[in-house]
Amino acid sequence: MDEERRASLKQLEDCLEHQFTEIKWLDQALTHKSFIYETNHPEKGANEVLEFLGDSVLNLAVSTLLFQKFPDAQEGTLSMMRSQLVRRSFLASLSKQLQLEGYLLLGKSQQSHGGPGKSTILGNTYEAVIGAIFMDSGFNRALEIVQAHLEPYLQTKMPSGLFNDYKSLLQIHSQQSHGLSPQYQVTNESGPDHDKRFQASVMIGDEVKGIGWGKSKKEAEQEAAKEAMKNFETLSTKSETNSNVGSTNDPNE
Repeated sequence: MDEERRASLKQLEDCLEHQFTEIKWLDQALTHKSFIYETNHPEKGANEVLEFLGDSVLNLAVSTLLFQKFPDAQEGTLSMMRSQLVRRSFLASLSKQLQLEGYLLLGKSQQSHGGPGKSTILGNTYEAVIGAIFMDSGFNRALEIVQAHLEPYLQTKMPSGLFNDYKSLLQIHSQQSHGLSPQYQVTNESGPDHDKRFQASVMIGDEVKGIGWGKSKKEAEQEAAKEAMKNFETLSTKSETNSNVGSTNDPNE
């Protein structure tokens, strides 16, 4: 690594709020495979392995933070929140906030095809940087960095905004609980053309789990999924209550 590159990465350390013991990890995290293929730098490694590692570290870190922030949330809700926070487009937005594209080494082929702005590349780069921090300083430090980056999105008492996709939440719950995907059907339309109202139902297997109304078919489906999730959570709460009533206080059980 030449001194110009090292000095550049030192600037990025300030933005990341992490000083690397071995800055080679950060250099690798910001080196795309296209750069290796198109240049004569046999000493460099591409960021694919760090991306693979960072993906696992990030999932564990986000799971830890969500569990700490929302200890009473249902498993399905936590899964939904995690999926939103680790999705590629969201990670790409974090990369842009940190200006990682300005430090990313890309081959000319990727540069000419808009590589620095691609969500996939930027999202993968963020994962690789988290993997680099893990390799440099361990999981606890990686967790601190992820927490700092996600803090603005974990301020509410209950998830909102980022976590309001009930169809995705129902999809996760349905696959986990039934091994099936929900099926939606528009069952009614009312009102004049300029002010239509749609009714949709959602089925899991052959049973209707929720019904919703909306100004569009998509909105009606979201409302149906929302009702279905409320019904599932009500059943889960009743089941837990009945289980507690039937239990004993014998510490040997």
